[in-house]
Amino acid sequence: MIAAQLYTLREHLKTPDQIATTLRKVREIGYEAVQLSALGPIETGRLKEILDENGLAVCATHIAWERLQNDIQGVIDEHRTLGCRHVAIGSMPPAYRNEEGYHRFAKEASEVAKALDGAGMTFSYHNHHFELERFGCKTGLDILIEESDPFLKFEIDTYWIQYGGGDPAAWIRKVGGRNPLVHLKDLTVKNAEVRMAEVGEGNLNWEAILAACRETGVEWYIIEQDHCDRDPFESLAISLKNAKAMGLG
Repeated sequence: MIAAQLYTLREHLKTPDQIATTLRKVREIGYEAVQLSALGPIETGRLKEILDENGLAVCATHIAWERLQNDIQGVIDEHRTLGCRHVAIGSMPPAYRNEEGYHRFAKEASEVAKALDGAGMTFSYHNHHFELERFGCKTGLDILIEESDPFLKFEIDTYWIQYGGGDPAAWIRKVGGRNPLVHLKDLTVKNAEVRMAEVGEGNLNWEAILAACRETGVEWYIIEQDHCDRDPFESLAISLKNAKAMGLG
């Protein structure tokens, strides 16, 4: 199933009125689900009303690490209100981004994942490129996968894996069985600069990526574009059209 990552539209999500307008546009584009991220202040019940009014499901969220450590019950309650069972973190805090930190985060994230599993939810880690830094023969992402409890899931981001010198399809397979979510995002080159692009408009090997997703049981294909060279609503529309042309639905 396809969803839109709302971080793409963060400049249009700062007030409850903007959130309502933006979610209506997302539904009009053709999306039936969203991942919540970068929304301005809004009461959870009101957000659920807006989502329901527009026929949008919440496939997943991105939650700050501090809340996951200090307010896990509040996170669980909010997700029950939203009807969402997939919780994710957009990135580990900078203090963990060293060899010792990866070992520590694997343990701490496993505890969060176990707590959420007990509530019938999953917890996924979303990568950027810095997790592909090597420490001897292993990358930071290797450490997270190997040293975490299987309760911890992964939300592989295709662009950031490629940007970090990795093979998105290979990493999707490496976390196979622990990847209910994947971020679809393309990579292109403009004026000798690496840029993000709409899905299908760049240089990623989508045939291989989607084959790996199917083999490993990905549940949600979440389209995101952190930086757009055109109107972000148009970018989401192009990516959705291309994703459907690739056989996703």
